[in-house]
Amino acid sequence: GLSSKRPPIVLSGHFDTVPLGGKIWSFDPFTGEVNDGKILGRGSSDMKGGLAAMILASIEAFIETPPAGGIRLIFSAGEELGCQGVSKLIKEKRELGEASAIIVGEPTANLPVTGHKGALYLKAITSGKTAHSSMPELGVNAIYKAARSIVKIIDFNFEAQPDSLLGYPTLNVGTISGGMNINSIPDHTEFTIDIRTTTKVDHSKILNRLTRKIGDETAIETLVDLKPIFTSENDPFVQIVYDVCEVERNRNGFPKALPYLTDGSVLQKFYNDAPTVILGPGQPEMAHQIDEFCYLDKLAQAVNIYKNIILKWR
Repeated sequence: GLSSKRPPIVLSGHFDTVPLGGKIWSFDPFTGEVNDGKILGRGSSDMKGGLAAMILASIEAFIETPPAGGIRLIFSAGEELGCQGVSKLIKEKRELGEASAIIVGEPTANLPVTGHKGALYLKAITSGKTAHSSMPELGVNAIYKAARSIVKIIDFNFEAQPDSLLGYPTLNVGTISGGMNINSIPDHTEFTIDIRTTTKVDHSKILNRLTRKIGDETAIETLVDLKPIFTSENDPFVQIVYDVCEVERNRNGFPKALPYLTDGSVLQKFYNDAPTVILGPGQPEMAHQIDEFCYLDKLAQAVNIYKNIILKWR
């Protein structure tokens, strides 16, 4: 920071991307080809475009008028796996200093968002007894145990009231693995559960109810436990962001809060509830999709937006 009166503004983003998926792309996802006003490739919207815009905006801001509080860029990997990178930075007590405000450059088509859901990632484990598949009576099938547990939680009732911005909590079984070969009774199975939460639910209560619902056949481990975040639209920083982005508080057509998770969950807590906005040039509908792209004009617009927010936040 350059000023003792105000800590730096934090610009946050992640380098990592999700896999390409099973379908064939219509172009090479790794070349960064520019075509028809778009930059093409995996990570262009989610969220290397945001990173590039933040770097350029920071340079331009310092060239034009060095911001009073300074700028802190916090870029990490492992975000797609549950904010692992930024969590590790904090756990290892890296020099992250203080922050007066946070911008997370996830894809929002340059429309500011002031909150998002939390996440509870769980790993479920079932154990059995191996045997030859021709003699199943001698074994205990761990995959069958996992299947019974999954069926129990498909329609899990959170018993939650709707959140006015975040809606309802959700649950998804995302992966399952088990078995050694086709002609053996599997003695070990794992599956993962992704729960997205709102301000209307308590993570510990969800975990207790889910554990009881599944029963003794399945052991549960917590992988990620991050709460939802929200910053009031009346916050002075949010007002500056809205003014720069030229959006109205009562705007229609784009949510004020998002269903997905960002590094903002970790950073806002670390920085003592600093005002946090999710704002980036990428197209939200392109995240995790094949044929991902980002509009070039959105990138240029994002540079100006970030720079003006930095300069106005004094």
